Amino acid sequence: MPNSIDDPGPEEDDNPISEFFMRPIKTYVLRQGRMSESEKRSYADLHQVWCIPFEHKTLNFTEIFGNTNPVTIEIGFGMGHATAEIAEKNPEMNYIGIEVHKPGVGRLLGEIKRRQLKNLFIIEHDALESLEVMVPDSSIEAFHIFFPDPWPKKKHHKRRLLHRPRTDLLSQKLASEGYLYFVTDWQEYAEDALMELSQTPGLHNRYESFAPSQEWRPRTKFEQKGLDAGHGIYELIFERDVI
Repeated sequence: MPNSIDDPGPEEDDNPISEFFMRPIKTYVLRQGRMSESEKRSYADLHQVWCIPFEHKTLNFTEIFGNTNPVTIEIGFGMGHATAEIAEKNPEMNYIGIEVHKPGVGRLLGEIKRRQLKNLFIIEHDALESLEVMVPDSSIEAFHIFFPDPWPKKKHHKRRLLHRPRTDLLSQKLASEGYLYFVTDWQEYAEDALMELSQTPGLHNRYESFAPSQEWRPRTKFEQKGLDAGHGIYELIFERDVI
């Protein structure tokens, strides 16, 4: 989901000492969105039930889900409608959504309860740090990345999620023949991501270039906004080589 694309300020982008030595470059801006009363209730009542706390230890998916079904991770699920719908339609799969936007976490928690989902958990933390610290290598069946922040300004391109070496980390976490599915309405980002993923060790494109539209993916409000603005929708599916 697209986070705010406001300029994060010179202290992070124009100061090389801050950028390279003080802290890693973030791929998102943490927004202070207002929560509805229902989102607040869901967050307060269900956070401890369906949110996996960030910890410096490796996740045991069998313990979390109570089964050995394949695990898909969605990075940046926004308000979580597509996430919940996909999980509901695929009970034989396990899902983890990673998001830092608290209203979206609250909304998805409410959807998990309403739909009585048993195969979907949430990590409310930075996705890359969560993957690096908590997720075992070669353990993930798929990554779903739908309409992430395009960071359109050239000086911000380094913040894009699908840039190496970040894509190297995603490849490292994918199981043999697992896949990464990326969708954007920002053509320049799509072309950039195609190049970055094509250069990532261990990945190969399922198609010659962009993928055809995947009918099983629910349309998100960000996709509809892009369509309403006359944007094209660009999809990529890259697979992990046989390990």
